[in-house]
Amino acid sequence: MSEITSLLAEDPKAFMSQPLAARMRPETLEEFAGQKHLIGEGKVLRRLIASDTISSMIFWGPPGVGKTTLAQIIARQTQATFINFSAVTSGIKEIRQVMTQAEENRLYGMRTIVFVDEIHRFNKAQQDAFLPFVEKGSIVLIGATTENPSFEINSALLSRCKVFVLQALTKEDILWLLRRALTDERGFGRERVILPDRGLEAIADFSNGDARSALSTLEMVVLNGDLREDGITVTEETLAQCLSRKSLMYDKDGEEHYNLISALHKSMRNSDPDAAVYWMMRMLEGGEDPLYIARRVLRFAAEDVGLADPRAMEVGVAAYQACHFIGVPECNVHLAEAVVYMSLASKSNAMEMATQEAKAVIEKEPDAPVPLHIRNAPTRLMKELDYGKGYQYAHDYAEKMTAMPCLPDSLTGRRFYHPTDQGQEARYKERLEQILSWKESQRSKK
Repeated sequence: MSEITSLLAEDPKAFMSQPLAARMRPETLEEFAGQKHLIGEGKVLRRLIASDTISSMIFWGPPGVGKTTLAQIIARQTQATFINFSAVTSGIKEIRQVMTQAEENRLYGMRTIVFVDEIHRFNKAQQDAFLPFVEKGSIVLIGATTENPSFEINSALLSRCKVFVLQALTKEDILWLLRRALTDERGFGRERVILPDRGLEAIADFSNGDARSALSTLEMVVLNGDLREDGITVTEETLAQCLSRKSLMYDKDGEEHYNLISALHKSMRNSDPDAAVYWMMRMLEGGEDPLYIARRVLRFAAEDVGLADPRAMEVGVAAYQACHFIGVPECNVHLAEAVVYMSLASKSNAMEMATQEAKAVIEKEPDAPVPLHIRNAPTRLMKELDYGKGYQYAHDYAEKMTAMPCLPDSLTGRRFYHPTDQGQEARYKERLEQILSWKESQRSKK
C-alpha cells in the first residue's frame, strides 16, 4: 500500500481536507506528468534512478513542473533517508544540524538525500557549507531552483552537481493530470463532476504549464460548481469567474526579467516592431518599471542605430522623459512609439564596435602616454618639458582641421570607428573618408 493510499485509508476526512495538488502528488514515475526527456524509457535520469546510482544534482525549471515531487520519488525508490530543507527558512545552523544527522546515517550505511527547495536563495556561505559533505558522500544533494544555476549557485558546488532542466508541462500533460484528478479517489473520483472537455482545456491554457496551478484551479471551479442531483456541474459562468486573469510569469529580479529585455532588444535589432511591442507590453503587464525599459531603448538607440539615424537618440530621450512625466499606464504608448521607431530605423552597430575595439586596446596597453603636443601646459615647468609644443589649433586653419596626430604614438593610424553604409551614416562615412584622405595628403607633403 502506498503512503498516500495508507493515509487515505487511515483518516479519509483529514486526507481529503488537504489541497488537491497535495492529494494528487505522484508517488511513482508512472504517475509523474511530463519531463519525458529525462524520465522516459531509456532516458538518463530514469536509468540513474533504476540503477540506484543517484548523485548530487540540480533541478532547474519553472514553478509547478515537479521538481520537489521528482526528488521525493527518487528518495522513495532509492530507499534513502529524505530530508526536506527550505532555503527560505534555514540558515548555517540548520545546515550543520542536518549534516550531522546525515553523517550519522552514513556511519550506519544509510544514504541521505537532502532536498533544498529554492537553493538559489542561499548565500555563498550557506552554499559552501554543503561542499565538504557533498564531496565525501555524506549526502546526495538535490537542489531545486527557478533561476539559472550558472548565475545563482556557486561554481564550486555547481561543478559537483549534474544539472537537469525541467520544462513547462505541455497542454496534453496538464489535461492528463486534470482528467486523472477527476477520476482518482484521491481527487474527485468519489464524486461525479460534470465538466466538459472545453472547460478542462481552458484550465490547461490558464495554467501556463504549471501543474500546481492547474490542480488548484480545478479544485476552485469544482468547489464553486453547482451541486445537483446528478453531481457537481461546472458552468461556463463559474469557469469565467475562476479564470478571470492569468498572472504573467515575470520576476523583475530573476532570469525572466533578462529573458524578456533580451527578447525586446533583439526584436528591435531584427526590425520586428510587432514582436518588439509584444515583449515591451509583456514587461509592463508584469509590473516592470517603464523607466527601465526606456533606459534600455535609449541604450539601443546608440548601440544598434547610432549615426545611421541620429534622431533615434532624441526619440529615446523623449520617451524616457514622457515616462517620467506621465507614468503608467498612460506612458505605454510613448514607449511603443520609441520601440517601433527603433525597430524601423536604419541600423548600425559602429558605435558599439568602436567602444569595444578601443576597450580591447586599452586592456592590452592601459597607460599609453598622451602625446606631448596635445597635453595642456598651465605651468612654466610643463612648458619647459615641451607640454603643448607643436599643438595646432584647428580653428586657425582654413579647413578647420590639421594633420596633427592625436592618438598615442604606439597607436598611430589605428582606426576604431568604422562607419557603415546604412541610413545617414553613409554621409558620415563619406565625410570621414574625405577627412582621412586630406590628412594623408598633408602628411605626404612633409
